This record gives sequence, structure tokens and C-alpha cells, in this order.
Amino acid sequence: MGGKILVLEDEDAIRSFIRVNLKKQMYEVVEASSGEEALEKLDDTFDIALLDVMLPGIDGFEVCQKAREKYPRLGIIMLTAKGLEQNKIEGLELGADDYIVKPFSPKELLARISALQRRLNVKDLKVEEESGGNITSGIFTILQDERKLLKRDQEIELTPIEFALVKYFMENANKAIHRDEILQNVWGYNYVGDFKIVDVNIRRIRQKIEDDPSNPRYIEKVWGYGYRWWGGEE
Repeated sequence: MGGKILVLEDEDAIRSFIRVNLKKQMYEVVEASSGEEALEKLDDTFDIALLDVMLPGIDGFEVCQKAREKYPRLGIIMLTAKGLEQNKIEGLELGADDYIVKPFSPKELLARISALQRRLNVKDLKVEEESGGNITSGIFTILQDERKLLKRDQEIELTPIEFALVKYFMENANKAIHRDEILQNVWGYNYVGDFKIVDVNIRRIRQKIEDDPSNPRYIEKVWGYGYRWWGGEE
């Protein structure tokens, strides 16, 4: 598929392992061994950033937060240690699109990157949207060609994954959707029952679209099942 990827990892052996496997798949790889170096090298030419969490100095969480603020369309995958559940959630809440738990295989790494890249790549999405036009649901409109979400004609800035989630919900308005179905259609692979990534991304979207995020109106939780989208009055 190709593309430009920043790899932030302070352990030389892991960074080398990632670099070798990405270059085999024709990715352009830029390496950083510290958070400070990553922020210095990062610019809007990158497609994806792989960010290790545990670093001396500026850690992966801070890099994630700053990168997300400056480059809203950047794909971000956190590299987390096994068993540190809070790391996964914190990274997602700061704007990461996905996480990989160490140790991971080349196959898993490439699958995660490919799945995220499909959501980032406008050219690929154009194929899905050729019959296109905009999508309207109540007070919300998606401008597909511009990849924008409007609420009462006011733009709401979304990350690529948030945009894909809202688009999927609006295409299935008023339908209760199981988390498994959301994972398969938005992330594109099976998370083996780990639904936190869905829940955290929906919390982030609610913070942006709801008048009162603590009492959500537009994305309703269906207890023990999933979520339902309701776009509000016409």
C-alpha cells in the first residue's frame, strides 16, 4: 500500500524490527527514539505515526495529544505494554485511532496499519462513494467529497476514524448496531471481543457533537449490545 510512517520507539531492537517489516511493504519509514525527536520530525506529509507509550522525557501520550491537535487527519497507533489496560484507554482518549500490544507479530502490525490506512486514504474511499452525494440525518450532514461533518451547518472537526464511525452510523440511522458490527465495518478486522476502542471513540465523538455529552441524545447506548444513531429533528 505504501505511505509515510513515523516510528517512535526508544528500544533499538524493536524499532529495527518495525522498520524492516514496514520497508518490505514499501512504506517510507522515519524513525525517532524520543518524544522530542518525534515532534521535531513530524509534519503533514506523514500518513501514520506509531507511538511507543513508555519513553523518558516526553512520553507517547503527550506526543499523541500534540500530534492530534496539530494534524487532525494523521493516523495514530499506540504501542502499549501487555497488561497495562489504562495505557490503551488513555491513548484512545487522547486521540489515538488504534493500539497494538507488545509483543506483536509482523502480520498483526501490518494488518493494523492497512486497516487504518483504508480509513485514511481518500482515494480508496472515493471508490465506495462514487454513487455518493451527501448524507443527511436530522440536523447532521456529511459532505463526502470534502470529508466534513456539519451540525446545523457548523463544521465539527473529526479524526479519520471518528469520521468513519459517524458516516457508518448515519448510513444506518435509527438501527441498533452491535459493537462487533461496528468493529468489522469501521476498523475492518476482528478485535476478539475488545470493544473499548469503540466505546472510547464514541465518547470522543459525543464530546464534539452532543449539546450535553453526559446525557447523549444523538448516539444512544443500547445496553449489552451496542449503539443507535439518531440525528435529531429535521
